[in-house]
Amino acid sequence: MGNVDTLLKGLRDLDITLNQEQISKFIKYKSLLIEWNERINITAITDEDEIDIKHFLDSLTPVTTKLFEGNVKVIDIGTGGGFPGIPLKIYNEKLNVTLLDSLNKRIVFLNEVIKSLGFNDIEAVHGRAEELGRKVEFREQYDISISRAVATLNTLSEYCIPFVKVGGYFISMKGPDVEEELKDAKRGIEILGGKVVEVKSLRLPQSDIIHTLIIVEKIKETPTKYPRAGGKPKKNPL
Repeated sequence: MGNVDTLLKGLRDLDITLNQEQISKFIKYKSLLIEWNERINITAITDEDEIDIKHFLDSLTPVTTKLFEGNVKVIDIGTGGGFPGIPLKIYNEKLNVTLLDSLNKRIVFLNEVIKSLGFNDIEAVHGRAEELGRKVEFREQYDISISRAVATLNTLSEYCIPFVKVGGYFISMKGPDVEEELKDAKRGIEILGGKVVEVKSLRLPQSDIIHTLIIVEKIKETPTKYPRAGGKPKKNPL
């Protein structure tokens, strides 16, 4: 353990350059992930090369949108082991990042990562998106809300769009087949104040895996009744 060679090779395909300090942070992050994963279930992906590809490189693909430059305020919904929020923070330390997850044991891990990497302007928050999205300190406070493979797009939109300020973006990180999800989510996205502005397919570097970024612009405020509580976004999507 102690290298991110596959990550470094793959970054060339994404046209991303890291300095030595950033590389060291990825190495430390990987080490913590593998160490903690032996105690608590953070990820099913434990092979070092696969971590580089399926966690690190995948988490950095949103950089290709050019939306993550400068002092951008980002919330990562259902972050799990910190993906994509922590790799994006390593890429651009100016980002102000909130990592949201509903499992407290993951929050304990994320706080250890934040401390070990010496980050400022990043916090790990324990909670559920449909509850925090109604609170004034979170609602429509972010430039970008991002989520990676947490739920179907029609459900995920109700979790994520309420956090985004008008003029900001919700980015859903998905697999290759998104046409049906886009169709099912179209009405809900409109109700929540969003508009799909780009659907970007790309191959994960160093692999044959195709992933999709669905980029939704927030064009008007989300009606106050959303997000609905009591599991309704999942049980009865818009």
